[in-house]
Amino acid sequence: MGMTPRERVLTAMRRQVPDKVPRRLEYHSFPQTLMEKFQKITGATDPDEYFEYEVRDVSFGESTRTKGLEKYTNREIPPGAYVNLDWGNIERVGYYDNIIETVHYALEDAETVSDIEQYPMPDYLEPYRWKDIKEQTAAFHDRDLAVMGCMSQTIFEVAWGVRGFENFLADMIINRPMVQLLIDNITQMRAEQARIYAQADIDVLRLGDDVGTERGMMISPPLFREWLKPKYVEIINAAREIKPDILVFFHSDGACEEIIPDLIDVGVDILNPVQPECMDPALIKKQFGDKLAFWGTIGIQRTMPFGTPEDVEREVKERIETVGKGGGLLLTPTHLLQSEVPWENVVAFFEAVDKYGTYT
Repeated sequence: MGMTPRERVLTAMRRQVPDKVPRRLEYHSFPQTLMEKFQKITGATDPDEYFEYEVRDVSFGESTRTKGLEKYTNREIPPGAYVNLDWGNIERVGYYDNIIETVHYALEDAETVSDIEQYPMPDYLEPYRWKDIKEQTAAFHDRDLAVMGCMSQTIFEVAWGVRGFENFLADMIINRPMVQLLIDNITQMRAEQARIYAQADIDVLRLGDDVGTERGMMISPPLFREWLKPKYVEIINAAREIKPDILVFFHSDGACEEIIPDLIDVGVDILNPVQPECMDPALIKKQFGDKLAFWGTIGIQRTMPFGTPEDVEREVKERIETVGKGGGLLLTPTHLLQSEVPWENVVAFFEAVDKYGTYT
């Protein structure tokens, strides 16, 4: 008798052998053009249901706050731009497949610790943002689905995302008290969010910050260990004080091999996405597969958009035989699919997992 979807995910992510390899597409994976193809070809409206993903996402609701951001948004807003009600940035949808561009960073003009003290953090902890999470989680569990609570862009990406990338990197060296307060405030909020997720009984806590580029780390490992590593410990501990067996997922695009031992140290169970264009998934499995499970590994820069269905099948088969050996793999493309991806390759991905993904 086969496992339930939830059992399959939890078994694989605890580095044991499930009945078959769990799979999905990245959350919110379809851009509009691909979604239109999906709806036209299948007659369905929800990829999660159509492809029967074994894991579903829950998250904090959208902000509706109307006050407190005036200091940061009191400027001319270009046509098509809008105010991010969480962080006070002025943003617009970018030129390509719904990528968001920041027009104005809320704290780009900050000069002192006082400027950070006055900055209003997002209102995630207000009950209206999270009151439905426990009910949503229970509903998915009633269907024997695993549940992941989403909290990506945990610290680093939102810190530089309100300060500006160059400003923030310079701050880490020359404006250290500003960085310390901003990171402390973000961490305190994230720890409370983690507790809320754990109280809702989610199975997987999704954390992450893009700290890698395709050629190496975006910040040096020593800076990562000084500024970010202790903060992830605080967030993970907050969740595990309530739910000790919660699985911790960490996302970073790019080549992040140098900090994988640090992620293991802080309590990460699952590494995502193991981007094959800049990391060797089979090698990463050999090096760290005794301590980490892997979620991702199918390339979106070459195989999914520009390969044939046969190429997709070949890559899926290779990942199952290498990274999936002995369990510890959830297969998914490493990021959001883009408009160039042929529908045939999406179908080929799921068919290949079904064809090769059964453990015997």
